[in-house]
Amino acid sequence: MLILTDIEGTTSSISFVKDVLFPYARRALPGFVRERGQEPEVRRWLDAVATEHGAVCSDDTIVEILQGWIDEDRKHTALKALQGMIWSDGYRGADFTAHIYPDAATKLRDWHASGIPLAVYSSGSVPAQKLFFGHTDAGDLTDLFQGWFDTEVGHKRETRSYAEIARRLGRAPGDILFLSDIVEELDAARDAGLRTVLIDRLDDYPAPRLDDATHGHVRVERFDQIALD
Repeated sequence: MLILTDIEGTTSSISFVKDVLFPYARRALPGFVRERGQEPEVRRWLDAVATEHGAVCSDDTIVEILQGWIDEDRKHTALKALQGMIWSDGYRGADFTAHIYPDAATKLRDWHASGIPLAVYSSGSVPAQKLFFGHTDAGDLTDLFQGWFDTEVGHKRETRSYAEIARRLGRAPGDILFLSDIVEELDAARDAGLRTVLIDRLDDYPAPRLDDATHGHVRVERFDQIALD
């Protein structure tokens, strides 16, 4: 068996992303673009935003567009790439560490030690995922994972995304257990043949998802309640 896990709302609190990471990137964007806007990798993504808007925009306008996308929580490749670069600076400067629930950190380590392979699938870019797990409250956890997937394989509510992940991992879909707090993601994974568990943390979801609200997925509130059988 291989365990595939989401991040936000699953291993880690929703509030960390919304209350720490997003505001940090929003505040840092103007200075980041002024200081690094001519670096090829940064310029590539800034120009992609300008092109999408059908005109050559000033960098100030591009920053305003990106900040608007942050406010909307838009899942855009250019935004994710630029946020990842900004968060890299923040992590490495020790401006913050990534929140991870203690039960998640403990079980991930336990599963890894017992030989169960682990992988990540999140809407955040793979570089951002690695930064996140490299700078958690529980230390560097990147060595626990053998696979990293973002929306380059497809959106998380699409069945084909999970089929593609299984193909890339060289695993039968039924040999993969997917953990997420989003029922619609679990539905898509199940339709692709994966096993599923709904992580329903009361810190993130004060009103528990019960009965029909689980869509038939096994429901737990903590990683140490997950049964691997």
